[in-house]
Amino acid sequence: MTLNEELDIYKDTPLRLLGYANEVGESFRHIIGRKWVNFSYGIATLYVIADTIDKTWKSYEKNKEDPKCFKKVTFQCVDTLTWQMLASVVIPGYTINRICALSTYLINKSNLVSKNACRIIVPGIALASIPFIIKPIDHGTDYLLDNSLRKIEI
Repeated sequence: MTLNEELDIYKDTPLRLLGYANEVGESFRHIIGRKWVNFSYGIATLYVIADTIDKTWKSYEKNKEDPKCFKKVTFQCVDTLTWQMLASVVIPGYTINRICALSTYLINKSNLVSKNACRIIVPGIALASIPFIIKPIDHGTDYLLDNSLRKIEI
């Protein structure tokens, strides 16, 4: 971030970690149960909604004198909500869920560790994978939106 850029609390501060709540929830699904996993998705979704409101409001403030204000603000809202839901909730949650399922399957098939050890190892694998999936998911979501939604003329 340069001196001229405004601090984005949803991207540049520890608040960003709330967007990863569902990945943590998915990592511990077999330990904490569905209710707490759903709660973790609620936290991540609230993060997405808060970021969307923030970006929409900033777009309004920037464009309120523009005759195309409504279109620009609406586009910003839809773009932020779509990007955040895909990149922060849907794709990472599904990815971590599948990593856990595959890890569980492979560990159980190997018969090298007990079921109890598997319940500890699988969340560790899932949590360790989070830093490696973030950038590809973000870039993939950018690519998807750049080649679809963001091609719409305002």
